Amino acid sequence: MPAYEADPTGPWWSDAVVYQIYPRSFADSDADGIGDVRGIIERLDHLTMLGVDVLWLSPIYPSPQDDNGYDISDYQAVDPLFGTLADFDLLLERVHERGVKLIIDLVVNHTSDEHPWFTASRDGGPEGPWRDWYIWRPPREGMRPGEPGAEPNNWESWFSGPAWTLDEAGGQYYLHTFSPKQPDLNWENPAVRQAVHRMMHWWLDRGVDGFRMDVINLISKDPALPDGTVREGSRYGDGKPYFVGGPRLHEYLAEMHREVFAGRPRGLLTVGETPGVTVEEARLLTDPARRELDMVFQFDHMSLDEGPGGKFDVWPLRLTELKATLGRWQTGLGEKGWNSLYWNNHDQPRAVSRFGDDSPPHRDRSAKLLATVLHLHRGTPYIYQGEELGMANAPLATIEDFRDIESLRHHRDRTARGHREEDVLRGLRHRGRDNARTPMQWDATEHAGFTTGTPWLPVNPDHTTVNAEAQLADPYSVFHFYRRLIALRHTEPAIVHGDFHLLHPGHEQLYAFTRRHPATGTELLVLANVGGSALTVGLPGGWEHSETLIANVPAVPPLTTPYTLQPWEARVQRRAVPL
Repeated sequence: MPAYEADPTGPWWSDAVVYQIYPRSFADSDADGIGDVRGIIERLDHLTMLGVDVLWLSPIYPSPQDDNGYDISDYQAVDPLFGTLADFDLLLERVHERGVKLIIDLVVNHTSDEHPWFTASRDGGPEGPWRDWYIWRPPREGMRPGEPGAEPNNWESWFSGPAWTLDEAGGQYYLHTFSPKQPDLNWENPAVRQAVHRMMHWWLDRGVDGFRMDVINLISKDPALPDGTVREGSRYGDGKPYFVGGPRLHEYLAEMHREVFAGRPRGLLTVGETPGVTVEEARLLTDPARRELDMVFQFDHMSLDEGPGGKFDVWPLRLTELKATLGRWQTGLGEKGWNSLYWNNHDQPRAVSRFGDDSPPHRDRSAKLLATVLHLHRGTPYIYQGEELGMANAPLATIEDFRDIESLRHHRDRTARGHREEDVLRGLRHRGRDNARTPMQWDATEHAGFTTGTPWLPVNPDHTTVNAEAQLADPYSVFHFYRRLIALRHTEPAIVHGDFHLLHPGHEQLYAFTRRHPATGTELLVLANVGGSALTVGLPGGWEHSETLIANVPAVPPLTTPYTLQPWEARVQRRAVPL
């Protein structure tokens, strides 16, 4: 059991730390090169030692694997790739034995095109009883099915190309905001919502502790499905204003809470992935009085290194913009609602390569700095597998090194339109999702201890020096630093409940803020030098005699003013303040 008790002034998850497992890449128990549930069970001691409170399991449902499991063909089973329902039940039992909770992915904006619901919707034709379980439309008025531009509107899919695919047999198009093999469910249909609710009950009755809800703010679309604005250089329109945070979103989520969660014992967790959400919208979604979601993932800080060309148009990241963005969310959800804190996940490149410095001189220290900054903000921190080791982006040289559908479709679309191959690859190397999906680095053996077979995605060659086995033996490793951070969160109320005040917002290298908790008479000061050169700073008054709680440098020098922060140095100070 975790060696702490949750603060009674807030829900249990405000004190918690969540660890995301991407099952395909975590641990392989049967030598087929793909991670599985039994592999997770075998590695639970790693997570217990780390001290996390919640495991979030990415999809293990049956799937054609067009989008690595986010295209689900059966919501109430386990794909044989990952094991069996009996394996899952054993995992749940072993996790609960350790005093840890388990949440699973809920992917209900869309299904696989091989889900029985969709095959019935398609094969029954326009008049069939299952037709309105999905979003079907005829061609544009006056145009024939399949004719260029005949799609019902001009929306672009999130994975490049049109957001509509023609069913030639029926002569109509179906909407897919992602891959053509991921048709969008029609949430306007009450039968769809009721089926989703029944499925959620089935998993909760089985013992899961909640859900991370994939792109949940896309479930409500503007029924008119109007054309979107065409971005310069694109052939398609941006439909996001019409399907992100749609007109009935709050109604659907309130209904879900009422029909699924109300009346159940406390202790369940609902986390909404909400691309494009604003602070104001997030405050509504996470306001406890509204009974919609407990917290959301927002993406504002994930778009700061994007140019006008979108995700793969990589621009330099400015620290001032990062601080302002995260600070705005700290303030915006400070009194009402709650933040999810993260640097990376299965959809994002590795944090130490993106926000830190993954070169050998600075890698460990910058990984620890990023952890310090994140975990000292107000909200629930999320650790993505390997982040606690400082795992970095993979050396992806050619398009043959990529596996992810988003990257492959982007490459195909851009090169077909005449973009230079090297320019396209540059963006993919920086932002491609394969960076996050290389196998977990357990040891220095050939396949990093992930599998004795051939891994589905090559292991990062740096696993010979960056791996769990080596870091467990090193008390100064990134892993043990994460352990200390998590333990600190469990024992210091100011981290969970204190207010947030950003210092030096215009400084291009210093990330500094305070967390003040008047109820305990405690104030924390976080100092982080986000750069490879030393930095001398003046301190707010009265901090010279404060206590150092944690630092990422050896032999921590006393805090003086002015103080010189070494490259990528981070430290957290504590002092008493008047009640």
